[in-house]
Amino acid sequence: MPERISAPTVIPAAGSKPKRIEEFFGRVNTGGSAVSIARMVSPAGWAEPGQTPEFDEYTVVLRGVLQVESAAGCWRIAAGQAILARRGEWIRYSTPGAEGAEYIAVCIPAFAPASVHRDSE
Repeated sequence: MPERISAPTVIPAAGSKPKRIEEFFGRVNTGGSAVSIARMVSPAGWAEPGQTPEFDEYTVVLRGVLQVESAAGCWRIAAGQAILARRGEWIRYSTPGAEGAEYIAVCIPAFAPASVHRDSE
């Protein structure tokens, strides 16, 4: 039977400025550990510490530009584009542009604070 999600749960975010994380599916909002799906709204100038997560993260940018750094390079992912960060690879996200960014993040398995392995600040 389908399960309607009436509203996401807002989750505190790491980083230099407040970023809004709205989890629709995942450990907090639905209690699932297989996948998490969240809408992110990041302000201009937001940056988070690098991380080496234990999950694959699929990101689709809806508005603005998301900067993604890895050991392999740095990309600016614009609205209508997407990027896949594979588990075990170091990655850092930021929104240095003037308009910030809005994007959907899908993590498999679901995001958990203990599995993200953020760099020391």
